[in-house]
Amino acid sequence: MATKQILRAQLRSYPSNGHSAYLPQVRKIVLEYCQNLPSSTNARTFISNDLQRVAWQNPHVEFVVKQRNGHEPIARGFYVNGRDKVIPLQEFEVNGVEKKVQLLLDSSGAKIKQLKRGRIVESTTEAARGIWSGLHVDTPFKI
Repeated sequence: MATKQILRAQLRSYPSNGHSAYLPQVRKIVLEYCQNLPSSTNARTFISNDLQRVAWQNPHVEFVVKQRNGHEPIARGFYVNGRDKVIPLQEFEVNGVEKKVQLLLDSSGAKIKQLKRGRIVESTTEAARGIWSGLHVDTPFKI
C-alpha cells in the first residue's frame, strides 16, 4: 500500500469560539465626528482623552477616526461576518460614548433575533444532567 504524503500546510487547526478559546467578532471601529458642531463635543473629548486607552486594551481591533464636517457623530463597528452596526453619539456624555464603543466591542455583529413565546431553546448538545423525573430517585417525590 502506498503512503500518502502529508504536507505542512495541511497540518493546521481552524480557530473557533468555545470553552478554551475566544475569537473577537469585531475587526474595526470607525469613529466619525464634526470639528464644528456642538453635538460632537463629547465625541471629540472621548477621542482626544480616552480612545488611546481603549485601543491599548483591545489590540485586536483597528480604530479609525474620521472627521466629517456637517455630520452628526457616529460610531460604526465592522464585524468578521461582514455586517456592520452604526450607533449615533450626539446625545451621549463622554462616558456614554465610551459605553457605546464598548457595546460595539462586545457585540457579535449578528442580526438581532426576536424571542417569541413558546420558542424552545436550541442547542447542539444534550443537557448535562438530562431530564429530571421523580420516578428515578431513591425516595419518591411527594406532594
